[in-house]
Amino acid sequence: MLRSLLSFSSMTMVSRVLGLVRDTVITTTFGTNATTDAFWVAFRVPNFLRRLFAEGSFATAFVPVFTEVKETRSHEELRDLMARVAGTLAGVLMVVTALALIFAPQLANLFASGADTDPAKQGLLVDLFRLTFPFLFFVSLTALAGGALNSFQKFAMPALTPVILNLCMIGGALWLAPRMDVPILALGWSVLVAGMLQLLFQLPSLKGINLLTLPRWGWNHPGVRKVMTLMIPTLFGSSVAQINLLLDTVIAAKLTDGSQSWLSLADRFLELPLGVFGVALGTVILPALARHHVGTDRAGFSNALDWGLRMTLLISIPAMLGLLLLAEPLIATIFQHGQFSAFDTRMTALAVYGLSFGLPAFALLKVVLPAFYARQDTRTPVRAGIAALVANMVFNFALLAVLYHVMVPAELRAQGVMQALGQQPGLHLALGIASALSSYLNLGLLWYWLGKTDVYERRPGWTRFLVRLVVSCVAMVGVLLALLYWLPAFSPMGLWQRIGALSLLVGAGGATYLLVQVALGLRPRDLRGH
Repeated sequence: MLRSLLSFSSMTMVSRVLGLVRDTVITTTFGTNATTDAFWVAFRVPNFLRRLFAEGSFATAFVPVFTEVKETRSHEELRDLMARVAGTLAGVLMVVTALALIFAPQLANLFASGADTDPAKQGLLVDLFRLTFPFLFFVSLTALAGGALNSFQKFAMPALTPVILNLCMIGGALWLAPRMDVPILALGWSVLVAGMLQLLFQLPSLKGINLLTLPRWGWNHPGVRKVMTLMIPTLFGSSVAQINLLLDTVIAAKLTDGSQSWLSLADRFLELPLGVFGVALGTVILPALARHHVGTDRAGFSNALDWGLRMTLLISIPAMLGLLLLAEPLIATIFQHGQFSAFDTRMTALAVYGLSFGLPAFALLKVVLPAFYARQDTRTPVRAGIAALVANMVFNFALLAVLYHVMVPAELRAQGVMQALGQQPGLHLALGIASALSSYLNLGLLWYWLGKTDVYERRPGWTRFLVRLVVSCVAMVGVLLALLYWLPAFSPMGLWQRIGALSLLVGAGGATYLLVQVALGLRPRDLRGH
């Protein structure tokens, strides 16, 4: 499992770093304004559905069924399942995509600004929706191919595929945008082309494992039925964080211009630890748990889950603390150029503070959910997911009400609630904190119900592991606070000064954490899945 994790993580790291370059190019080229907000909204909706399929309900339903057929039946039956699932998925996605293209104006109205909506900007949002939504069709079939490759322990190629999207968007911003009458539409065309290329990129690998077949409609095929039966409940269970993010997008549309962009950029900082380690662990551990379940190996199932929990905590806790302490230095160094101002840095940092607080919960959910899905238990995650979804909405409005009374001056409040929400910057902090709190609730419920199933038994050494984790994090925080006190403010610095200071902070913090871990007994064998 460690080898698979390193393979997946290294490829994902390339994708996430390029994603950061992509966002830097977009923000420095277009800035953070209503036009950029329109693109982020148009991209976030199909991207939300992509995550639902690529990292959420489809993958968690398909991989256990695919693994069961792979382990117990012939390869021809596996090819037939692949063809039937591909054909059925493609048919459903064509209908969904067509409906989105037809009802793009209504979809744009849902994400309209709260006050004084500009019809021209709404028209732009409609155009962007119609360009980005077909991406869902191609990338979901790419996710199907990736799930099959992962079941054959081939993790590198599916993890590298998102690089294509980032390269296309970088090319669109730098090369195509200056040649278009409406430059932001270049990003929409880039997303569409990237979806096609990602699917084509996976096909040779599928052919290599003899699973490249013509799609066939198979609604009544038993394997397809089983995938659908498992998948429909998991639409909530495995993707609560993404559903929350989509609902946050609706609320953020009512806030001041730039809020969508600030939240999108903050999400990028969480994507690195979540994608490289959280999603990677969940992707690697699901086929392993499914195999142990099919083979009725209770000890193997428990050991694999225990390994995943320790690896997640080992990375997510220091990552959370690092983001909380270094949000402004990171944002100023990476994004504060061109159209991106010091004010944008402060506003994006607020979103990072709120979201990064929930990073351990976001990451642990990627490991705990497969423990249910590998056993084909989809009802329990649904119960937890619905509770978290409702709680997120309650937290959103409660925290917005608190910040409204704390941050909005009386003279602005006198103009009315919607006017005040649309003009007062900083209120998007409430959305980040609410997402974090609801994820902790989701995790807590799942952990409680997992304990009742009696499928997980802690391996020895947890006390030593937690003591080592706490001491190393305290040491890292102490070093970072001392350096932040000594260094000047980042926004007034020049670019190379920022790079040097940030390198010092990240290097010193990371080295402190690693050295204390090693000094307290961490060894390479502790990282292996036994």
